[in-house]
This record gives sequence, C-alpha cells and structure tokens, in this order.
Amino acid sequence: MPIRKELILACHKTYANSFVAAYDGNLSARIDDKKLLITPSGRCKGELEEKDLLEIDYEGNVLSGDGLVSAEVKMHLLAYKHREEVNAVVHSHPIHASAFCVVNKDLSQPIFPESILSLGKIPLCKYSTISTEEVEESILPYVGYVWVLLLQNHGVLAFGKSIKDAYFKVEKLEHFAKIMTVAEILGGANKLSAEQLKKLYMISEEIYGVKVDDKMKFL
Repeated sequence: MPIRKELILACHKTYANSFVAAYDGNLSARIDDKKLLITPSGRCKGELEEKDLLEIDYEGNVLSGDGLVSAEVKMHLLAYKHREEVNAVVHSHPIHASAFCVVNKDLSQPIFPESILSLGKIPLCKYSTISTEEVEESILPYVGYVWVLLLQNHGVLAFGKSIKDAYFKVEKLEHFAKIMTVAEILGGANKLSAEQLKKLYMISEEIYGVKVDDKMKFL
C-alpha cells in the first residue's frame, strides 16, 4: 500500500476508535533518510486526505504541502534520529491509557502475556512542555529501546517498524489499560513471577522466533 494511503488509513482508524478527539494527536511515517510524512497541525485526523499530509525534513522544515507542522514534531524527530528501525510514530490520547498518565501511574507491570511480548515495558515520562527542550529530556532516557510511552498529563507515544505496527501498538496499549482499570476495581492485578516470565520469554524465542530485548524484560 502506498505510504500516504496507509498513513491516512491509520489517521482515520485513530479517530474512529476515539484515540484522539477533534484536532488532537499527530501521526508520521519515514519516507527515506531525507524526509518523512506527518499530519498537519489543527486538522481532524478523521477528515484528512492524502493531499493534506506534509513532507518535512529531519529538522522539522516543511518540504512540500500546505499547513503548519505540529509543535509536537520534536517527539517524532527524536524517535527517528535515535532508532533506525522506527518507521512510524503515533501520538494520541486514548482514554484509558491517558487516564494512567494523568494519575501519574505507569503500565510497566508484568501482567498480560500479549502486552509483555508485544509492548514490553511501558514507562511514564515526566511532564514536558511541548516544543521545548523539556521534551527531549523527558523522552530521551527511554527512546532507544521502548515501543510505547506514557506522557505525564499528556497522552501516549507509540513507535513502530511500520505505520500499521505503530497504530496496533496504540490499540494494544489501550486494550491493556482497560484491563488494568477493571482489574484495579476488582482488587488489583496478579503479576507474573520471575519464573513465569522466563518461560514466557523462552517460548517467544523458541516458538515464534521473537527475541525480547533484555532492556524490555521484566526481570
């Protein structure tokens, strides 16, 4: 699928699933080592068309397209500059995951096997004012190895090897946040033991061929 079409599809799904509201959020995708696509500021993600996307360089300068680059572009650029395997970034405000952000709780808990293997650790970054140097200070400690981040009092940042991958990581994160919300109401979630985690990581590598990076492990 052409990259513009795929990015617009992700925008529409992000809006349709209430991961953003009104003009919120921003999505981007790497084109090559010179430029990337990103959604324009102040536009509803559910209404965007391919022609609305901006091409920018890795300094945030607009190369083609009409519109303004989001003040949150620094979060995207930071990921692309530090992670060669990251080809897409989704910033959104899914309700349950964002609720953890505003009550100052992370989701880095070894609870759900699917989340452990596909998302790994989910740290909470300290609050940073958009478009300032605080953004880099907040995200930099984690950007080199995590796939999803909770942004204190702000929302969610997800990285992906593809546009679909980045979008699905947001979807998985929100699903996990819903489970954790209900679990708290029911008395708290049961954490997997170190032995159970070792078995899980072993199965992931032996059966699925997916080796979990040591930094992502809950051991």
